[in-house]
Amino acid sequence: MKNHNTIVKELCYHCGECLDNIKLSLGGHDFCCVGCKTVYKILSENNLCNYYVYNDRPGKRTQNDSHFEYLDEDAIINQLLDYKHEKASIITFYIPAIHCSSCIWLLEHLYKINEAIFSSRIDFLKRQVTISFKHEEISLRKLVEILSKIGYEPLISLQDVVKENNNSINKLLVQKIAVAGFLMGNVMLFSFPEYFGLNSLEKQFQHLFGWLNLAFSIPAAFYCGKDYFVSAITSLKHKQINLDTPLALIIAMLFSRTAFDVIFNNGPGFADTLTGLVFLLLMGKWVKQRTYHHISFDRDYRSYFPIAVTTIKDGKEKPLAIEQIAIGDRLWIRNGEIVPADSILMKGDAWMDMSFVTGEAEPVHKVLGEIIYAGGRQTAEAVELEVIKPVSQSYLTGLWNNENYQSDIKKQNFNDSVAKYFSISVFSIAFSATIYWLLQNDSHKAWAAFTAVIIVACPCVLSLSTPFTLSAILSIFDKKGFYVKNTDAVEALAACDTIIFDKTGTLTSTENADLSFTGILDYHEQKLVASLVRNSSHPLSRHILKYLCCDDFMPVTNYLESPGNGISGSIHNKLIFLGNSSILPENIRFHKSNGVHVAIDNHYKGSFQTTQKWRPGLPHLIQKLAKRFQLHVLSGDTNQEHTKLKNLFPANAKINFKQSPHQKLDYVLQEQRKNHKVMMLGDGLNDAGALKQSDFGIAITDNINNFTPGCDAILTGKSISLLPNFVALSRDGLKVVKISFAIAIIYNCVGLYFAVQGTLYPLVAAVLMPISTITIISFTSIATHFFARKNKL
Repeated sequence: MKNHNTIVKELCYHCGECLDNIKLSLGGHDFCCVGCKTVYKILSENNLCNYYVYNDRPGKRTQNDSHFEYLDEDAIINQLLDYKHEKASIITFYIPAIHCSSCIWLLEHLYKINEAIFSSRIDFLKRQVTISFKHEEISLRKLVEILSKIGYEPLISLQDVVKENNNSINKLLVQKIAVAGFLMGNVMLFSFPEYFGLNSLEKQFQHLFGWLNLAFSIPAAFYCGKDYFVSAITSLKHKQINLDTPLALIIAMLFSRTAFDVIFNNGPGFADTLTGLVFLLLMGKWVKQRTYHHISFDRDYRSYFPIAVTTIKDGKEKPLAIEQIAIGDRLWIRNGEIVPADSILMKGDAWMDMSFVTGEAEPVHKVLGEIIYAGGRQTAEAVELEVIKPVSQSYLTGLWNNENYQSDIKKQNFNDSVAKYFSISVFSIAFSATIYWLLQNDSHKAWAAFTAVIIVACPCVLSLSTPFTLSAILSIFDKKGFYVKNTDAVEALAACDTIIFDKTGTLTSTENADLSFTGILDYHEQKLVASLVRNSSHPLSRHILKYLCCDDFMPVTNYLESPGNGISGSIHNKLIFLGNSSILPENIRFHKSNGVHVAIDNHYKGSFQTTQKWRPGLPHLIQKLAKRFQLHVLSGDTNQEHTKLKNLFPANAKINFKQSPHQKLDYVLQEQRKNHKVMMLGDGLNDAGALKQSDFGIAITDNINNFTPGCDAILTGKSISLLPNFVALSRDGLKVVKISFAIAIIYNCVGLYFAVQGTLYPLVAAVLMPISTITIISFTSIATHFFARKNKL
């Protein structure tokens, strides 16, 4: 007969908290509150119960006291949204409750809960989710209520919460360091009799001090060292071994040995080693966090995009650096340029390509007075905007790293693959040494060997070498006007063996060119041409505008820019064409095939002839690059510069003219099929496809906003002569990484030699571990700057 009086302590299926007096059941599971039961019901109805497969009881107890009425106010909604157009909106939330893989899985499947949510991307480290939703079908308030109901209520603030969290020191970590330091100091104090051999004189206090040390060990292990246990358990649940697993094991065993010795009066235990180890581990984590924070700060704020935008002041155009844009400034955004800040449309017909933000290529039409969000690219005539929000450089960085413009190939560096095998090797050595000394009937050395091996061979040293070396290189590149997307791109740069150049705006300077006009244009016709070319950001258009010296412009309608061919538009019912022969009406005849032809109302007016000036130091640059790379030139222009290019480039260089954007893309693909690693240099206007397809795409920029998210780097025109130096430093950086690995391996081998003999005290090993971390960080920084000086950067 069963005993029904037996009391079993049960846990909530959703959040894992104890079931007290309230017990709610659904689907064969018990819950602690209505909130947890409701979350399970929502997940069950939407076939999302796999949420519970990844982790046991992954949820958090929900709170039902939140009020979101303020999210019905349009003024607040507009400040919170990242982007909004007729049908869809994008918003980024900071969600503190994100803590495990189940959270990621659930938040990425929000579309199953409500079909109006069509995309959600998670940044686990920042605890940030970016959600795209149809605001006509689901309001922002309803969206937040859904997140709150499933236990992921966002922390809503009109400030950049995530940025503040990234840029501030982890206060909880500092608090744990302080507690660990206090505990270590007191344990050391109570251990003085043992250290100085005074325990025989103070026998009556020996047991008391042991118990006090054990008491101090409890918060050291289970409060200060809690993160190591959580990380290790999480990784083991997923059948993986991460870097924290051996550290959690050693903390647990040090505490167990201390408790055993004190309780059974076998000795003082290892309380001093335990508290000292935890303190030093946390200090090492703080140093690593501070260094990463410094790198992140550099990339988000100091390394802004080297692009300017044209502003209008007192009726005149003036280029202004992106970071100097203020609220109220008037911006002149030409065809193909990106809007750098949220603005209101004041003049012109705006057709915005928002693919950089949403991934959809269909241009969105904007009317006067409508908000145009940062990241949109104008596809029609130039428009005048008024800035309503400051420029967010971190937002532009986000566009640059948008998943729509990332390679499908996922690279795994050596660090990612080595951690697992390194940890397994360390465990094998540790257990082997322990078994050996136990067979020698020396339990003290067995214990010392096991603890010392695990501590001294911590793989953190190995994991630091690549990111710190390549991040130091990024910092050096930034100072010289070379803005590389991320550390993976540095490795891609070092691997390139083929370089393809665009001509106009890349090999030639966009600042100066000798221009002449063959034909006749009266003053009114010059105004018509100037008004048309004012809408284009192409280098030739800017040269022509400068040549005409016109300050009085007329509005353009039906503006069309054909990449690689030319531009056209209507001004006061007059149809103007400007470009090569393919863009002109068929009934127009002319003698010259070269140059930029002008036609007004089906009448041929003549052509602009340009004598472009090569960038300073170009012959020396080509000579240096030819020693290491196969060189190619792809130009959309005619072949009038063929002789000059032949003289500049080596005999084996391939030079092609009249190349359309599609032909440039195909050319890159052909070279890649020959197993070449291709670096593409272009101005980002007609080369976007080729830049994205290449293994390393560089957008050259001078003083205009021609940034393209498809590129891997942005290079200022004045720094192009340093390209061989940049490549050389990237290759030297990989040498530094290999040397760092060698140093880390030598350190571990020496440490293991003493550790397996049981002669290396665990506390000494704990001291050596952060020292080795600082050594690697210092070496990578010093070596990188050495190679930078060697390469004259």
